Amino acid sequence: MGNKFVRAVFPGSFDPITNGHLDVVKRAIGLFDELIIAVGRSPIKNQLFTPQERVEMIVELIGDTPGVIIESFEGLMVEYAARKKATVVLRGLRSLTDVQYEFQLAMTNRAVAGIETIFIMTSEQYGFTSSTLIREIASLGGDLSNLIPPSVQRRLQERYARLRAEKT
Repeated sequence: MGNKFVRAVFPGSFDPITNGHLDVVKRAIGLFDELIIAVGRSPIKNQLFTPQERVEMIVELIGDTPGVIIESFEGLMVEYAARKKATVVLRGLRSLTDVQYEFQLAMTNRAVAGIETIFIMTSEQYGFTSSTLIREIASLGGDLSNLIPPSVQRRLQERYARLRAEKT
């Protein structure tokens, strides 16, 4: 085996990043020499925060963590991973529903790009959390203090306050 350098990519929209995402990152750090948190710029998804804002939020939280790189990317994740010379894709699993979709994705990525996927189960307290759900609760003014970091909650509140003001 020797001392092989392993770089992993943890792709996602992170719109916004949740405690569930951070839980996966914290548990993955020790498994790889380098972990790239890759914020996807999806033209399809209707996103609340710009890719730059999402990168900023993550940098604020874990930017000083050794071996962690945070950046945004466009296009196919496997092409991005190849450019970064990453050999592994990291994905978090929340539920059985995730498993079916992620399994298909992992098989495709391995067939197309020869890249392996490593899954980390999200801790049970975050098993039901998704960025979509977080945005929905935030838009209705709900309390998210146990699901997202305070800095992210603050940004969400500011964004929804601004969006409400623009509507009036």
